[in-house]
Amino acid sequence: MGQPTPSFLDEPPISQSLTAYDREHMALYMRLIDSARDGAAWQEAVQTIFGLDPAHDPERCRHVHDSHLARARWMTERGYRELARPRQ
Repeated sequence: MGQPTPSFLDEPPISQSLTAYDREHMALYMRLIDSARDGAAWQEAVQTIFGLDPAHDPERCRHVHDSHLARARWMTERGYRELARPRQ
């Protein structure tokens, strides 16, 4: 069995720079990117990665999935640059 998912918000904080939440949820973001790349349905991804039941609350589950996937994509396009910079 994989590592437990850290607690998460329904929507990651929106920022133009890397946040503590982003750093804490890096593995989750990578799992979402892999899941999307592999063509997994969002329902499967949200259940596997977040431990949520999309049949019980589909609107919330879709929002959690989509907002985190959007942030994960931001990380691969822009946010990763901050990982290489020394923290001040």
